[in-house]
Amino acid sequence: MKSIGFLSFGHWAPSPGSHTRSGSDALLQSIELAVAAEELGADGAYFRVHHFARQLGSPFPLLAAVGARTSRIEIGTAVIDMRYENPMHFAEDAGAADLIAGGRLQLGISRGSPEQVVDGWRYFGYEPADGDSDADMARKGTEVLLEVLEGRGFAEPSPRPMFGNPPGLLRIEPYSEGLRDRIWWGSGSNTTSVWAATLGMNLQTSTLKFDETGEPLHVQQRKQIEAYIEAWKEAGHSREPRVSVSRSIFALTTDQDVAYFGGDRNSSDQIGMIDEQTRAIFGRSYAAEPDVLVKQLADDEAIQAADTLLLTVPNQLGVDYNAHVLENILTQVAPELGWR
Repeated sequence: MKSIGFLSFGHWAPSPGSHTRSGSDALLQSIELAVAAEELGADGAYFRVHHFARQLGSPFPLLAAVGARTSRIEIGTAVIDMRYENPMHFAEDAGAADLIAGGRLQLGISRGSPEQVVDGWRYFGYEPADGDSDADMARKGTEVLLEVLEGRGFAEPSPRPMFGNPPGLLRIEPYSEGLRDRIWWGSGSNTTSVWAATLGMNLQTSTLKFDETGEPLHVQQRKQIEAYIEAWKEAGHSREPRVSVSRSIFALTTDQDVAYFGGDRNSSDQIGMIDEQTRAIFGRSYAAEPDVLVKQLADDEAIQAADTLLLTVPNQLGVDYNAHVLENILTQVAPELGWR
């Protein structure tokens, strides 16, 4: 059994062929796709967060709305860039959205990726401390967030409060029990995977990773997952960790599928630079008839090592078509691989 969800970047553009032409379209269609995915039997609805872009931005209103419209499906992010986040506001917003959803949030966070503008976090009012990088700032903020989500009081109450307080130090409210165990770290390297395991976060791996060995992406990610699991065991955490892998997978069952994705049949991993110093490997897309996909996916070592698969969806093709994409995987591919 494998948990299967979708991951949407929420792209929108007023361009020919786009079914998602505005920010309103992106948000409302995201909610409708989550509802459709739950009806199809999918396990998760996940959303990517990008700032200064025609994509999904502030995540918590969307997560709360999806939580109010659904009853079973996990609702998550992959990922929220912690360079842009105040840990206290994050804890408040996340606690509220998680309570609305009945404890179904699965929040992926990370140090972020290249953005639309230079040092965009500065416009949000954040600066690394002297001697720190923006990545250091994100990780330190994450450590504060994790501490706050433990639910222990830390703030001194006013001697003349407007409302009565419980005894002792106060915590961020509303508090949602168990949310701390549903924080994931989006990791692009073995080192940060080990760091995430030490702090007791679940692990998210995407279709991009630092190229650390020159091997295919799925092999590097399998080794990354193994390093994470070993570090988790060494840290002595009491619960079992979760690991997700993101992939672009399209079962070609109609002429429309072939028209959209038939050209990806021979897709392969690509190498590129995500900044001046960092060489990265970008994962291939899978596009083939269901029986061929079954054989290809059985050879993907990272998918096999993970308990959760997130299917990246072409959201600008509309809710109905993306529901069709999900249904193809859930009914014609997943059962043959023992995932259902």
